[in-house]
Amino acid sequence: MSDPKKQEKDFTPEVDALLPETVSLSKSGKLTEALDKLFVLEKQTRNASDLPSTTRLAKAAVEQCYDARDYPQLNSTVSVLSKKHGQLKGVVQAIVEQTIAWLPDIREREGVEKWLELIETLRIVTEGKIFLETPRARVSLALAHHHESLSKKPAATSPTSKESLQTASDLLTDLQVETYSSMERREKTEFILEQMRLLVALARIKDGEVAGKEGKSAIGGGEPEWVKARVNGRKVNELFLKEKANEDLKLKFYDLMIQQALHQSAYLDVAKHYEKVWETPSIKEDESKGRAALEHIVYYVVLAPHNNEQSDMLHHLYINPTLVKLEIHYNLVKCFVTRELMRWPGIESIYGPFLRTTPVFSNDKQWEDLHTRVIEHNIRVVSQYYTRITLSRLTTLLDLTPQQTEETLARLVVSSTIWARVDRPSGIVNFRSKRTAEDVMNDWSSDMQKLLGLVEKTWMGMNAAQAAQSRIKA
Repeated sequence: MSDPKKQEKDFTPEVDALLPETVSLSKSGKLTEALDKLFVLEKQTRNASDLPSTTRLAKAAVEQCYDARDYPQLNSTVSVLSKKHGQLKGVVQAIVEQTIAWLPDIREREGVEKWLELIETLRIVTEGKIFLETPRARVSLALAHHHESLSKKPAATSPTSKESLQTASDLLTDLQVETYSSMERREKTEFILEQMRLLVALARIKDGEVAGKEGKSAIGGGEPEWVKARVNGRKVNELFLKEKANEDLKLKFYDLMIQQALHQSAYLDVAKHYEKVWETPSIKEDESKGRAALEHIVYYVVLAPHNNEQSDMLHHLYINPTLVKLEIHYNLVKCFVTRELMRWPGIESIYGPFLRTTPVFSNDKQWEDLHTRVIEHNIRVVSQYYTRITLSRLTTLLDLTPQQTEETLARLVVSSTIWARVDRPSGIVNFRSKRTAEDVMNDWSSDMQKLLGLVEKTWMGMNAAQAAQSRIKA
């Protein structure tokens, strides 16, 4: 493509005279003759840097091929015009955009084969050209959707579902649309979400293939796709999604993020994403959707391992007035907020019949995770009220076997949630670390300072009282 030069001559009269003549020739079946005449004048206008006239001639050439339904000639004309020596960028951009507009009609009227040929021509023409990056992205998206449709209805002669989905994902993943300055912000976001959606779908297929395998063959699966989807999620501007006009994109984005977080069993992240969904005005206005989102926040925040962030979110959720309307969920959160033991048989009998019917806890893994969180909560409560406790008594309070109790204790100690030390020969668990001489002296010094401060304050009060009494007597 040549750099824009100053226009040397205006060919508008010549173009106005030639176009009706070539239209009549193409309609009479003499398309080749019409194209030859257009190309002759197009060369003159191109060399004279007459952009408007060159654009009109180039668009007329491809339009006459389209009207004649000569698709091989249309592909050839688009390719030839884009490769002309010194061709103007605006001309190539115009014919590419014009051809893209015909794609839906060609697919409906002529079938997929002609459509694919034209798609491939456009991809070749737009390859490596920065000024055509947006049209190339749109064409690639259409082609990716075609391959995705093949994965849903694979034929005997077509590739497998996995291969078709892999092709569709690769077509979009190769394009870094976040760097495209010519693409609108909403279209960029839509494109990135499509990249994420296809990556997640492909990852699920690969994970399913290795689910029943063991050993080295089970390593990998769809993990590379999950990582790519997670990286793409960071490219989306969440402030942009808060705008009223982009609520549909916001819901789609957080749905994909929830799927990724669930794959990693990152329950706290899932709760955060559902909180973003719940804060969406359209969800709050719909009572059933708002209720469902709030319920999922409760489920996943109690499933999340305990840390400062989880505790903060749990307490904020507990004081939320909307939660009071959901009695079972409010009471479940209250159990985790209150510093009291939760006996698992009681929790299972009270909340089990309801929770096990939900999509979240119908999964045995997540039900077992809830059991684990209840045990961890109980151990934290015990560590706050006991400095030492026998292992047998702790096992009874937790409703676990001695081995399970030791394993849970070890996990909490390793994660720095609590401090504990098990004396196995004597069967005693210590929840307070041995204090150094320096710590004891520091506490003693602090206590002495407080005591001396109280003595001084009392002495000053007594002096003031005695002075007041002496004045009264005088």
